[in-house]
Amino acid sequence: MNFKSITIGKLIKIRVNERNIEISRICKFLSKSEKEVEDMYASESLDSMILLKWSKLLEYDFFRLYSQHLIMYAPISEKSSSASDLKSVLPKFRKNIYTVEIIDFILSQIKSNEMTRKEVIERYKIPKTTLYKWIAKKGSGNE
Repeated sequence: MNFKSITIGKLIKIRVNERNIEISRICKFLSKSEKEVEDMYASESLDSMILLKWSKLLEYDFFRLYSQHLIMYAPISEKSSSASDLKSVLPKFRKNIYTVEIIDFILSQIKSNEMTRKEVIERYKIPKTTLYKWIAKKGSGNE
């Protein structure tokens, strides 16, 4: 799975086919016409409420695809002193969620010599101990 470029409509269509769900059920659940559903399949992005409905209908967390993208391609930058003083009512997440796919991707980068362990740590802001635990568990003996 390429998390760098997400075309959500295509991924929804794949899941619909996997689940073998009738178009009439989809239209009724989403309160949309067949044409509107077909347009969604061709869409690069969708409104978050529509995506939430798709996630419920297809029993798949489509939002996680975007979380994976953020983890891999837009890691949190170093906190500046002014940013750490900022109070927010939004929830703070203590850890990134590393899925099996993310871990496999990162370990494959090391195994194929595309990135060193140090580069992975710096680019993705993964704690050194976390990376070394993954390597010990799943193996990727380069470096």
